[in-house]
Amino acid sequence: MSDLKKLRTLIVSFDAPMEVYQTSAFRGAVIEKVGRQHEMFHNHVGDKEFKYSYPVIQYKIIRKLPTLYCVGEGVDEIHNFFGLKNWDINLNGKRVELKIHKLDLNTFNLNVWDKNFSYSLNNWLALNAENYKLYQALTGLCDKVKFLERLLTGNILSFAKGVRWRIEKPITTEITEISNQKIIRYKGVPLLAFDVSFKTNVFLPNYLGLGKSASHGFGVVKSLNKKQN
Repeated sequence: MSDLKKLRTLIVSFDAPMEVYQTSAFRGAVIEKVGRQHEMFHNHVGDKEFKYSYPVIQYKIIRKLPTLYCVGEGVDEIHNFFGLKNWDINLNGKRVELKIHKLDLNTFNLNVWDKNFSYSLNNWLALNAENYKLYQALTGLCDKVKFLERLLTGNILSFAKGVRWRIEKPITTEITEISNQKIIRYKGVPLLAFDVSFKTNVFLPNYLGLGKSASHGFGVVKSLNKKQN
């Protein structure tokens, strides 16, 4: 493997309007529908043990439509859902019929380039419990930004590892703006989420998830250059 890799992505949106707060319920409903034996849908081994690997099937609400974002091996795995007799899900006790609104299948050339690409990253959960303490202990804004840049670089490398892309060249990551930071509650736990703009010499597809709980719709990447994707 080298710095150049072809990556398939599949974005499936359904014509069943939902709000962003329903993302986890949508995820749970799809997992129960397809069956917990299909681990790529939920990233767990058995009922309790979490797999610390990049999620290749992610759940998002995009423009108020529930969406499955499949990347790499997830593109093939999604047939376990499409092959079901019907796509009715149980969303918090309510039957919801999923009808495809749009399918978007793409192949991208992943590479470490000699130029930078610009992105936004929304609702990014950059900090685990240990990193949160380290981040809070920093007093200077510059130090905090550098700390977040290192974490973002790690998130990109985790994505690369998850799709079996071996990066051999050095990658650069520069956060150009922190437009918002807020406390959100996830599974009852308050977490610090960031909205940032950043530049990197790594090409990233639109709607890719980075950071903690990317499979639940957090840390959504969007290009700031329309021609890029």
